[in-house]
Amino acid sequence: MELTVIKDILLSKFGQECIVDEELQGLQPALIIHEDYIVRVCTELKENKETWFDFLSCISGVDYGEEGFGVVYHLASIPYKTQLTLKVKLANIREESQLPKIESVSSVWRTAEWHERETYDLMGIFFDKHPDLRRILLPDDWQGYPLRKDYKDAELYHGIPIK
Repeated sequence: MELTVIKDILLSKFGQECIVDEELQGLQPALIIHEDYIVRVCTELKENKETWFDFLSCISGVDYGEEGFGVVYHLASIPYKTQLTLKVKLANIREESQLPKIESVSSVWRTAEWHERETYDLMGIFFDKHPDLRRILLPDDWQGYPLRKDYKDAELYHGIPIK
């Protein structure tokens, strides 16, 4: 299925504001989705018989530096043997007390629960309405988010040298 067909389906269902941009260069063309539409878009792509993206293979967090953060969703349609990449750009919020946030897609694909927890743990992106958002790889009391560009490596953890 071509990207233009998927784009037309989404535009006819949600209007022009749901798709912010598209990336056509590179090995994986992507649609840039407005953050307010991500759950509705994902639900449509999963339930629509023309697209039927029944498998979420990966969610990744991206630190774009001064441009902010992003979340990348890799979808697959097993029956149609096709793949799709969706991206959402988020604000450049870097305080520990307030994280960049987006609504969880775990209501669409249950596998999102693990992917979102990993993205939260390592990148510090908060997934609103996630059923159990907590660290998954690092200890609960770990300070910071190690995959951020501005992360400073800890020298000690509970008095034990790290390195």
